Amino acid sequence: MNNLIIAPSVLSANFASLGADIQMLNNSAAEWIHIDVMDGVFVPNISFGFPVIDAIKKLTTKFLDVHLMIEKPERYIQSFANSGANMITVHWEACTHIHRTIQEIKNAGCQAGIALNPGTPVHVLVDLLHEIDLVLIMSVNPGFGGQLFIENTIQKTKSLCELILSKNVKSPMIEIDGGVSDENAQSLFSAGAHVLVAGNYIFKSTQPQKAIQTLLDLGK
Repeated sequence: MNNLIIAPSVLSANFASLGADIQMLNNSAAEWIHIDVMDGVFVPNISFGFPVIDAIKKLTTKFLDVHLMIEKPERYIQSFANSGANMITVHWEACTHIHRTIQEIKNAGCQAGIALNPGTPVHVLVDLLHEIDLVLIMSVNPGFGGQLFIENTIQKTKSLCELILSKNVKSPMIEIDGGVSDENAQSLFSAGAHVLVAGNYIFKSTQPQKAIQTLLDLGK
């Protein structure tokens, strides 16, 4: 398989030395940096906002993959674009008018993605696949890093691929977020995933750049 991407999640980085961790990623095989934004309402945790994204943008030329786990994300689309987001992904469950939100993301000059919680079936995207650049399948319940991978994610990824094929649309990329490691990366790539988000597996490793390369190699 070609064009596979690893997107390290800075939620698991060392914030006491965030600059050093970003520099490590700059020198790695990771093409994207994944940024989880949590509001303490949509998910039971609070992470970070614009100042941290502004700082990361100044330190890297990597693609910034911003995942909004927040209520009413449409309020902040332009602000995240201004902070340097390249991809803005919102949750299907958090948007009353999801199509309008996708259009707002595109109007802000960013690529647009939709994330699905573990309990949300892929068929809810049937009328949106032609509008989006990415589908993010949560492989844990959103809100915290370090959770165990939900095995049904592999079948869910296959089902999404089948849905995309049946609609005969330009394929949005498929991203998996949560519990990704060398134990499931090969199965996820084989099921049709293009992008794997990994946090603890990379940042808790004694050799994080090697861990990134290991995940990529499992897609070959």
